[in-house]
Amino acid sequence: MRVKVGLALGSGAARGWAHIGVIRALEELGIEIDVVTGTSIGSLVGGAYAANKLDDIEEWVRDMDRWKVFNLLDFGLTNGGIVSGEKVFNKAREKFGALRAEQLSRSFAAVATDLYTGREVWLKEGDLFEIARASCAMPGLLSPKAFDGRWLVDGAVVNPVPVSLARALEAEFVIAVHLNSQVHVDEDDLPPQEQSPATYESAKQAGFEDEGSIEKKEQPNAFERFLNRSQDYVEQVKDKLTRTPTSPGVFGVMAGSIDIMQERITRARMAGDPPDILLQPKLGEIGLLEFEDGEKAIQIGYDATMRMKHIILEELELIKRRRMIAPIPKVKK
Repeated sequence: MRVKVGLALGSGAARGWAHIGVIRALEELGIEIDVVTGTSIGSLVGGAYAANKLDDIEEWVRDMDRWKVFNLLDFGLTNGGIVSGEKVFNKAREKFGALRAEQLSRSFAAVATDLYTGREVWLKEGDLFEIARASCAMPGLLSPKAFDGRWLVDGAVVNPVPVSLARALEAEFVIAVHLNSQVHVDEDDLPPQEQSPATYESAKQAGFEDEGSIEKKEQPNAFERFLNRSQDYVEQVKDKLTRTPTSPGVFGVMAGSIDIMQERITRARMAGDPPDILLQPKLGEIGLLEFEDGEKAIQIGYDATMRMKHIILEELELIKRRRMIAPIPKVKK
């Protein structure tokens, strides 16, 4: 008996290219995905996958370099963000074609946030790249998107890894991909109610072990580590007056703050609605704005998934057996 499998792809800006590697690994394992949900960059990659355009977007990502990325950024401070964002999504539409979310080969939906009410908005119908544009509108960096009579911003503000949306689309087995687990507040600094419920075994399954050990190592402050890796694209086209900046760049401050916020929200959401499988690729070495590191991110996503292949297959087989014993009743609509 076949189980309806859902894939919830989380936010993470440039780290989101790891989603491509995750999907490639799942395909290699013979796991057929029926439902795809995405937040922010997860909506872009997830939408492309649901539209059978993964090959195209992977080719595009692998061909990116720093200047190609820079040329896709339309700077301006008049639209509520440093970058307007229309240029890159219009380019995607030209490259991959005009697609509608409700007509894709797999069930697909994305998460955005209503700027004025703070409500979580589920986008299931409309132009695929308009949906992705709204879901990716990182506050302060990418301007808000007018969509269906509302101003929308990044879905990561309310739901960074959309497990709940995958379940709402009737996925019986949800594989979630969390991209920001390495860049954040030390868990020991969090109050008990905000700490991750992950056990030693789940951390090991997620690929955080190092040669059989997941002992905590001394590391730089998470925010400092992020700032060291994230690059300010405005400063890259200027001659720097000094090699030692007196303060973090504006991109670094905003992106770093958003990164920390997303991690805290993800912990809270997953505590209440955990996925069946949680994949957490090691992406701390890739900054939120390093879109040119696509090849590296794809490989990391692939490797993290393959490390958990036995667990994924065993859990999927277990739920199939449970269904054979006690079939899940269908909800009347």
